[in-house]
Amino acid sequence: MRELNFLSAVSIAEKIRRRQLSPVEVIESHLSRIEELDGKLNAFVQLDGESARRQARIAEAAVNRGERLGPLHGIPLSIKSSIEVTGLRCESGSKLRAGLVAAQDAPLVRRLRQAGAIILGVTNAPELLMAWETDNLLYGRTNSPWDLSRTPGGSSGWEAAAIAAGMSAGGVGSDGGGSIRVPAHFSGICGLKPTPGRIPATGHFPASAGPFALLGVVGPMARTVGDLKVLFEVMQGPDDGDPSAAPVPVRWPGKDDLKRIRIGYFEDDERTPVTAETRAAVRNAADCLQQAGFAVEPFRPDGLELARQLWWKIFGTAGGMVLGPMMQGHEAQISPLLGQFSSWVAAEASHTGESLLDTWVQRDLVRMRIFGQMQKYPVLVCPVAAIPAFRHGERSWQVEGKTVEYLDAWSYCEWFNLLGTPAAVVPVGKSPEGLPIGVQVVARPWEEEMVLSVAAALEDQCGGWQAPPI
Repeated sequence: MRELNFLSAVSIAEKIRRRQLSPVEVIESHLSRIEELDGKLNAFVQLDGESARRQARIAEAAVNRGERLGPLHGIPLSIKSSIEVTGLRCESGSKLRAGLVAAQDAPLVRRLRQAGAIILGVTNAPELLMAWETDNLLYGRTNSPWDLSRTPGGSSGWEAAAIAAGMSAGGVGSDGGGSIRVPAHFSGICGLKPTPGRIPATGHFPASAGPFALLGVVGPMARTVGDLKVLFEVMQGPDDGDPSAAPVPVRWPGKDDLKRIRIGYFEDDERTPVTAETRAAVRNAADCLQQAGFAVEPFRPDGLELARQLWWKIFGTAGGMVLGPMMQGHEAQISPLLGQFSSWVAAEASHTGESLLDTWVQRDLVRMRIFGQMQKYPVLVCPVAAIPAFRHGERSWQVEGKTVEYLDAWSYCEWFNLLGTPAAVVPVGKSPEGLPIGVQVVARPWEEEMVLSVAAALEDQCGGWQAPPI
């Protein structure tokens, strides 16, 4: 049964089409895995087992009738609990939303169901998604399937843990500053942060508006890049509820087009040091892509430090101003993680109209500056974070003789939220403790297909996902 839980979603769907697996068998295997492990990992906020079983029986009947099947027919998925799933909790990890149940599916959830997916349940997140680890006052913390004393990351950490441990075949997270990519990196799976609007963030809380529309996205998480591709194709497309939406057609590059792409890679930003194994992972990724026939050269865009500073002015300062009124008067109900975020915001002056306009203008200028440099190197490869998965409660780390603080460790992700570029994570290495290390593959806005195609080539050369020891 465990082997079934670790098959890719693409493989499961193909076996269902060939009648080598039944949807009922697949769902029962995943529910059994959840029962076995969730007491250790604490991944699911709400499991909808009976509904999943009912959907599996319907899916099996469709196979037996010879009906045309969708690309995700019978595939068990999980959804981050900040995204609406009909009848399930959508609390975003906050006591301020305790008991809130979604009245409808978010558009991306409807699209997944229409493709045949079966939703197992919803996974938890840090309060209002404002942390790179997963813990809150409603449901407690989630543990990494690689080491129970460590976090699987945040804010989509429970999603990553469930997928890595074989409790779901894939799922959906969200990302405003690394919240898909850091958990993917920590948990040894793949994840895609798309361009804002490419996959609709309609039905997500915090809502895709203002600062969160500029930076925040929803995107797929899975054990293989092939699964990311299918999930992306199913979920992508504009929706009126996402202010960043645009009618961009799916355009997969051909092999010849891909091989003409020049890839730039860099091991660090000369500000925040990374572990030796992280450097080795980036070099290994560059070597693998070169062996796959790509032109790969050292290159780091100029302007990344300004992008980091501007990211905080939008995500931290402006985002804190948006969330502040919701928290006012409810300080006793706020989790320590959200309280820490709020203290960082409070330590700086709130935006004036002038400062917000200046931030907006600078954002556009640095985007143009970096995208101009990417004309020569349309794809970048770099670290996801300075460190692998950390122990619960840690807030700083010694790396290369320097102290890396909590917010700085994820700056390698934050740039690309500010820039609005798609970025995928692929596991390629291990730390001395045996923890997974991923790298990012990045391209210019609306070029998710380029990112995923290069990521697939990297996965083919480097081996990709491995099962955690749990």
